[in-house]
Amino acid sequence: MELSDGLLPQVSNGEQWCNRWKHPNEDSDRSTSPSVLRSVARTWKEGLLNRKRPFVGRCCHSCTPQSWDQLFNPSIPSLGLRNVIYINETHTRQRGWLARRLSYVLFVMERDVHKDMFTRNVVDNVLNSSRMEAAILKVATEMEAVASQPGHEHKAVNKVKQKARAFLQEMVANVSPAFIRLTGWVLLRLFNGFFWSIQIHKGQLEMVKKAASERKLPMVFLPVHKSHIDYLLITLILFCHNIKAPHIAAGNNLSIPILSTVIRKLGGFFIRRKMEETKDGKKDILYRSLLHAYTEELLRQQQFLEVFLEGTRSRSGKPFPPRAGMLSIVVDTLFTGAVGDVLVVPVGISYDRIIEGNYNSEQLGKPKKNESWWGITCGVFRMLRKNYGCVRVDFNQPFSLKEYLDTQRSRHIPPPVSLENALMPYIISAQPDGQFEEQEEEEMDREVPDELFRRHVITNLAKHVLFTANKSSAIMSTHIVACLLLYRHRQGVVLSKLVEDFFNMKEEILSRDFDLGFSGNSEDVVMRALHLLEKCVNVTSSANRNGEFTIAPCQTVPALFELNFYSNGLFLVFIPDAIIACSILSLQRELMTESAHQHKDRSCLLLSQERLIHKAAGLSHFLTNEVAVASPCQTIYQVLNDAVARLIQYGVIYVAEEDQEELSSSPTEEPWPKKFSEPLSWRSDEEDEDSDFGEEQRDRYVKVSLSAEHQEFFIFLQRLLSPVLEAYSGAAVFVHSLSQPVPESDYTLRLFRYLLTRTERGVAAYGESATHYLVKNTVKTFKELGVLKERRENRVTVLELSSTFRPQANRNKLLQYILSFTLL
Repeated sequence: MELSDGLLPQVSNGEQWCNRWKHPNEDSDRSTSPSVLRSVARTWKEGLLNRKRPFVGRCCHSCTPQSWDQLFNPSIPSLGLRNVIYINETHTRQRGWLARRLSYVLFVMERDVHKDMFTRNVVDNVLNSSRMEAAILKVATEMEAVASQPGHEHKAVNKVKQKARAFLQEMVANVSPAFIRLTGWVLLRLFNGFFWSIQIHKGQLEMVKKAASERKLPMVFLPVHKSHIDYLLITLILFCHNIKAPHIAAGNNLSIPILSTVIRKLGGFFIRRKMEETKDGKKDILYRSLLHAYTEELLRQQQFLEVFLEGTRSRSGKPFPPRAGMLSIVVDTLFTGAVGDVLVVPVGISYDRIIEGNYNSEQLGKPKKNESWWGITCGVFRMLRKNYGCVRVDFNQPFSLKEYLDTQRSRHIPPPVSLENALMPYIISAQPDGQFEEQEEEEMDREVPDELFRRHVITNLAKHVLFTANKSSAIMSTHIVACLLLYRHRQGVVLSKLVEDFFNMKEEILSRDFDLGFSGNSEDVVMRALHLLEKCVNVTSSANRNGEFTIAPCQTVPALFELNFYSNGLFLVFIPDAIIACSILSLQRELMTESAHQHKDRSCLLLSQERLIHKAAGLSHFLTNEVAVASPCQTIYQVLNDAVARLIQYGVIYVAEEDQEELSSSPTEEPWPKKFSEPLSWRSDEEDEDSDFGEEQRDRYVKVSLSAEHQEFFIFLQRLLSPVLEAYSGAAVFVHSLSQPVPESDYTLRLFRYLLTRTERGVAAYGESATHYLVKNTVKTFKELGVLKERRENRVTVLELSSTFRPQANRNKLLQYILSFTLL
C-alpha cells in the first residue's frame, strides 16, 4: 500500500497486545482495570486511511449541477489523506540536519500569508454605507430627545454614529500576519501533544485551493460545531495549505480580555449570540444594520468567512437545527446585487474524543459556565496531560451560491407543512392518507410571497449545508464502539465478539457511502477506542473463553450520557433504516390488533410496503427536531424507499411474492425502483382518485426474516431509536400532570427531573433518554405538534395544554402512538 504524507507505519507488535488482552492470566502484572487500555494505547498511534475509501464531500448534483462538474476531476479522490500536524524536512525547501531540527519553524515561515486577507478602510466604509446611514437616521429620529426638542436632530445623529462606531470597534477583526505564523507554529506543536493525527483529504483541499486561486470570489466556510477547537482547526489547515485564512464569526461570550485580542488577530470578529431587544421590546436596528453592513463589506473585499450555522457546540453528538441569521446576510448580499457570487464550502469535523471530554454537566441540567481565562488555562493543562486520538476534517466541494438560488427560483417551493397539520389527524382521529394529502395539495397550490420565498430558500439552504456537512463527516472508532456497547452489547461482550461486530459495522458504514476516520487492524483500533472511552466502560476478566476480557458499558448516568454522545456520531448513518425497523414493529402491532383471531405470530404477517412507508414518513416528521432524514432537495419517501430496498438487499426483510399472488390477481407489476419514485406525498401516486391507473397498480408485501443474524441487526436498528422514543413517551406521560399554565423554563426543569428520576431508579430502560437536550426537544416537538400551547406573559413564555389534548383520551392516544414504535 502506498502511504500518504504523514502516514505512520503500522506497529509490528500489535498481535502481542491482542494476545495480552485475550490471555490476561499470562501477565500477572496486568490489571483488569481500564489502565490496561491506557498502557496498550500509549505505545501505538493510528495510521491514516489508505486511498481505497469512498470520496465524500461532493456538492449536490440536483441543486448545483454546474458546480458539480467544476473543480473536480477523476484524479482528485486518488490524492489520498494527509496528517496535517506531521511535519518533516520534506515539507520545507531546506534539507539536512538543521532542517530536520527546525522543520516546524521553516514550514511556518514558508507559508504564504496572503496580503489581500487584510481589510481596507472597513470601519469608514461600513459607517458611510447607505444601509448604516439609513439605520442611524432612523434610530436618531426615534430618540426621546429628538421628539421633545426638534432642533437637535444633527446632534442625535452624531451621538448614534458614535455609538455605532463603538459597536463596530468591538466587532471587527484585526488580522496580524506575524501572529498567524506564530499561532500556526504553536498549534502544530500543541496538537502533536494531544492528538495522534489531524487527517484531511488532499483532493478536497485541492478543490478549495483551486477555487480560491481561480474563481476570485469570496468564500464562506460552514463547518459543523462540536468543540472550541473547531475555530482553530479550519484556520490552521488553510494556513498550512497556503489558502487565505477566513474571518471567523465568533460569539461574544469569547470576548474576554487578552483572548479577544488574540481572536481578532487571527481573523475573528465578535457577534452577539442573540439579537438583544431594546428597552421598548423592539429589535436593535442599529446593531443588526452594523452586522449586515460589516459582513457585506467583507464579502465585497473578497474576504473569506467562517460561520457556524448551529450557533453553538453540539451537546448531544447530533447536529443542532441551523440558525440561519448570518447565512441570511450572505444571501441578501446576492439578492441586493452587492456581491456577484459567493462560494459556499460545508465542512465536516469528527473527533475520536472532543477536548471538552463530554458535556455531562449541561446534559444534567446545570447551566453553562461562562468562558474565562482560568477555565481556558485549566483546559490547556488538562489537554496536555491526555491524548484525544484522531481528528478528521472534510472540506466539501465549493458550490456557487448564485447557482443554488437560481435553481431554487426555477422550482416550486411549497410552504412547509406544520407538524400539527401533518400528524394530528393520525394521532387523534386516524384520518386516512388521502384526506391529509388533499390538505397538503391545497398548501402547495398557494402562491408564495417574495419575502416568504426568501425565508424558505434561506432555511432550505441552511438545512442543506448542515446535512451535507454532517454526511461528509467521517465515522470515528469511538463512535462505533460506543454504539455497539450501548445498543448491541449493553450487558457486556467479550473482546473477540466486539472486534467481530466492529469489523462488520465498518462494512455497513462504508456500504452507505460514509467514510471512516481510522485504519488498521480492527483489534488494535478497538483497543485504542476503549482506551479513549476508559471512564465509560468496565473491563473484567471472564471465567470462560480462555480468560478473555469482557467489556461492558458503565451503568452510571454520566457514563451513559457520554457514550450516547459518541454513539450519536452513527445516528445519521442508520436513521432511515432505524425508522423503517421501528415502523415495521408498529405496523406488526397494528395488524395483530386488527386480526388478533387470525395471527398469533408476527413472522406470519404480510406487511404492505406502501402502508409501511406512510407510517415511516409519519415517524420521520415526528422526529424532525432530532435528526434530518433527508436534505431539502430530497423527499422523505425517496430516502425511506432506499432504506427498504437496502434492507431487502441485505435479507433483513424479503418480498412475499407467493403470498402477494394470492392477494392480487393483477397481471402486471412495476419494477421496484420505479415504484414510489414521485415527490413526497401521502399517496403512492399523484393520479386522480377516480383514475383507472390507481386501481391497476398493486402494492408490494414484505415479511421480516427470521434468521438469527437478520433479527440481531433488526433489533439493533430498533434500539438506536429507543432512547429517543423513551424520552418522548416519558414526556407524553408527564403531560398528564400539566393542570394549569406553567412557565416554560419551570415545565422543562420538572420534566427533566421526572425523566432523570426514572433513570436513577432503574425504571427507564435507557438511561441516556434523560439528557437535557432530549428534554428540550420533546417540549419543542409537543409545542409544534399542538399538544402544548404557548403564550407570552410579562415577557415570559407560559405553557398550557391545548384544547385538543385536554381530554385524557387524546393524551392517551399520543402516548399509544409513540409506544407503538418503541421496542419494549
